[in-house]
Amino acid sequence: MFEPIFDTVNVGGIETARLGRKDLARLVGNICAHYSEQNKAQPFVIFSNNGHAISIYNSDAEAKTQMDQADLVHADGQSVVSFSRWFNKGNAIPERTATTDMIHDIPNFYEGTLKHFLLGGKESSVTKAADVLAQSYPNFQVVGVQHGYFNEAEETAICDAINAAKPDVLWVGLGKPKEQIFCIRNKQRLNVPVIISCGGCYNYITGEYPRAPMWMQKAGMEWLFRMANDPRKLFWRYAVTNPHAIYCVLKHGRAQKNVAADVN
Repeated sequence: MFEPIFDTVNVGGIETARLGRKDLARLVGNICAHYSEQNKAQPFVIFSNNGHAISIYNSDAEAKTQMDQADLVHADGQSVVSFSRWFNKGNAIPERTATTDMIHDIPNFYEGTLKHFLLGGKESSVTKAADVLAQSYPNFQVVGVQHGYFNEAEETAICDAINAAKPDVLWVGLGKPKEQIFCIRNKQRLNVPVIISCGGCYNYITGEYPRAPMWMQKAGMEWLFRMANDPRKLFWRYAVTNPHAIYCVLKHGRAQKNVAADVN
């Protein structure tokens, strides 16, 4: 039985994988390749860490519980990579693994063909995203889509439809913390190798949301670009969560440093 092996580092209280883009993509592919429905293995759940996630994790008990049940949390934000260097210089995260890149990295860096199911967003957005990905990558096979406008009572039927489609990877784009709640609540119902939360990823694939210039991405300023493009929606979120995230990183980092000093 395949056992995913990777190191983690604590960033803002969240154990975050020390994986680069290629290694993360290949890890996903290998999990799918070794999955056996007969073994009834539960899905391998992947969530993301960024400033918003750190803030929610440290202020919402339910969100913390959901995040702690993920099998892997990756560095979705460049800020998380930078934060990991503050107190863990020898064990920092090598690079950002943004979900908006990961959905392209998997077909680019894993040679095998994988079947994907896209859930979340508007019907038009998720359908167009599926078309773009399927046309862009011969090894990205879309076996189903489902918009994100449903209630909890409809989740059993949706999970049945996902299982019938037999995807290797289920992408869940419902936004934090709704997508995490959906993933954990339905984990035992779903017979899929990997589940990945992906926020507004589909809108970037379709071009409805623009990506920041590469220099801004590398500088960890993509959040500023997004806020400038949609200040009404994002200004207060970033104004509140960014300072809180920095505080949480400092708090947890100092606590780890003190524990290490006591041990030594």
